[in-house]
Amino acid sequence: MSVLLHLCTSGEWRAALDAGALRPPGPFVHLSRPEQVHLPAQRLFPGRRDLVLLVVDPARLTDPVVDEPGVAGDPGGMRFPHLYGPLPTSAVVAVVPHRPPVPPVLPEPGDALGRALALSLSLPVRRAPDVRDVPGGVAVRDPRFPHSYDNNRLLLGSPVDAGTVAAAAADLSVPAALLSWPGAAAVAAELATSGWEATELLVMTRPTHPPLPGGERAEVLAEPQVRAFRTEAWRRDLPAGLPDRDEVVAQLVGREPLTGTVVAVHEVAVRDGGRVVAAGQLRVDGATAAIEAVETEPAARGRGAADAVLARLVRLAADAGCDLVVLEADAADWPRHWYARRGFAVAGSVWEMARRQAGGATQASSR
Repeated sequence: MSVLLHLCTSGEWRAALDAGALRPPGPFVHLSRPEQVHLPAQRLFPGRRDLVLLVVDPARLTDPVVDEPGVAGDPGGMRFPHLYGPLPTSAVVAVVPHRPPVPPVLPEPGDALGRALALSLSLPVRRAPDVRDVPGGVAVRDPRFPHSYDNNRLLLGSPVDAGTVAAAAADLSVPAALLSWPGAAAVAAELATSGWEATELLVMTRPTHPPLPGGERAEVLAEPQVRAFRTEAWRRDLPAGLPDRDEVVAQLVGREPLTGTVVAVHEVAVRDGGRVVAAGQLRVDGATAAIEAVETEPAARGRGAADAVLARLVRLAADAGCDLVVLEADAADWPRHWYARRGFAVAGSVWEMARRQAGGATQASSR
C-alpha cells in the first residue's frame, strides 16, 4: 500500500481544515506506514477509540519525508517516515475512524469509490455523540435528532446477513442502515421483504478539473441565510400527514450546523430579489469533497439556478485543494442523469434502508 498515515484527534483535523495544513508540534509531523501505526497509537493514545487516521498520499507532499528511528521500545531497526514541514490538507485523500482492534479501510489515492465511501462512513462517526460497534461496522446515535436517519443508523461496510442487520437495528433502536459493501443488493432485497424500505443510491464522482461553466450567479452564504430555504424544502418533501411534521422539519434543519464541527462546510445559493431560490452544500474533508442537497424551489426551476450552484460548488472544492468531488443520487430518480451530463460518473452504489412502522409507512427520513 502506497499511503502513509497520521493519527490525530478529530478536533485537530478540523482546525487543520481551516488552516489549510496540520503543522508539526516540533520539527516534523510523525507519519506511519499502515503496519506501524498501532505503535504510536498505543504509546500516545492508549485505549482511545475516538481518533482519526489521516490517509496521506506521499506524492502530494512537497516538504522532505525522511525515514528515521522511532523511540526506545519500538521493534529493532524500525524506521518511521517524518515529514519536515506542515501536512497540507490537500494531501489527505481520506479520513477514517481509528477504532482498534477493528482494522481500518484505507483507500488508495486513485480509488474514487473508496474515497467516497470513506467520507460517507466516517463523517457520521466523527459527528455522533454515541458510537457502538456492530457486526460489519458501527451504529451512530444522537438523541438530539431522533427523526434524522443520517444521525441514527447502522453504517455497515463489511458483509453481514439480513438477520444480523435487523437484529443490530432492533437492539440499538436505530431506524435505518447504510449497506456499502459490494453485493449488498441481495441483503437489501431480503430486508425489503421483512419490514424495511430499500433505496439504491448511486455513488457518483467527478474530478474538480475541468471546472463547470457558469457559477457567477451563485454566492457563498452563511448557514442561517439558507435556513428558511431548507425549511421550506423539507416541508415540500415530507408527507403532509406525517405525525409531528413540524418537529421533524425542525430537527432536520437544526442538525445542519453539527456537520461543520467535523468538516469544512460551504453553503452556496442563488438569490432572486434577495430571497434564496436554489442552494447546495459542499463538505470538504481534505482532498475529497461531498456535494449535498442541491435543490431549486419549484417556481424557479428551468432557469439554470441549479447549474450555477453546482458550478460554484465544484469551483470551491478545487479552491480548497480537492481533486475529487462525490455525491449520492437515487438510482430510480432523474437527478442521476442531470449529474451525469455534468461530468459525474457512477463509481458504485450503496443501499439506504429504513424500517417501516406499523401500517407500512417509514419514519421521516433525513438524507
